[in-house]
Amino acid sequence: MAAASDSLASELRAVCGERLALHVSGADEITAEVASADLLEVTQLLRDAPTLQFGMLIDVAGVDYLDYGRVEWQTQQATGTGFSRGVNRAAGHTLRGDRRYAVAYQLLSLTHNRRLRLRCWCEELENGEDPTVDSVTGIWASAAWFEREAFDLYGIMFRGHPDLRRLLTDYGFIGHPFRKDFPLIGNVEVRYDPALKRVVYEPVTIESRTLVPRVIRHDNRYEPALLSKPPASAPPAGGAGG
Repeated sequence: MAAASDSLASELRAVCGERLALHVSGADEITAEVASADLLEVTQLLRDAPTLQFGMLIDVAGVDYLDYGRVEWQTQQATGTGFSRGVNRAAGHTLRGDRRYAVAYQLLSLTHNRRLRLRCWCEELENGEDPTVDSVTGIWASAAWFEREAFDLYGIMFRGHPDLRRLLTDYGFIGHPFRKDFPLIGNVEVRYDPALKRVVYEPVTIESRTLVPRVIRHDNRYEPALLSKPPASAPPAGGAGG
């Protein structure tokens, strides 16, 4: 671990104690993980502690770990009809058990010229309710639009947000398009109705299908007869009438 990341890790442990789990990447970048119950208290310490002073929130992003640790295609070996499927949809992802949604916060300390990535797992509520985490708009005002974006695209509810509504999609949009189980063709399509003189929503009319990459098994450019054919002789110098 580099000296800079080692120093930051020590100060994080001194200020936040066991409430943070620290992970160091190969690029000496620190990712801190906090429980949802401790999010507000820890984020305030990260902002106000003299040795940390992460006063700027650069970004807030939702993460869906539905297919984490699994691949969509078996690409090492090919079958006669294309690449074989390598997905086991019944298996859970390999990160932190069965928890699916998390929120990632990118923090910057202008005072100490340091960066920190903070991850908080969302509360997985029962009865099919949306994942929930506390809003940090009271800590960093810049979180307001970032959290609206994460709500719009992932359906993550931010408890205490002053104006939690869609930001990028239309008000009549159905679902959350960045969730891993959201259909690529969407749920509805829109068109302009000249009779009603307005945009109308209708069910999607195209079929959902899985495209299998094509594998070329034969190429006549590499026929043995063509490969063994002697090269054409060059015309004699000075032309044929010499």
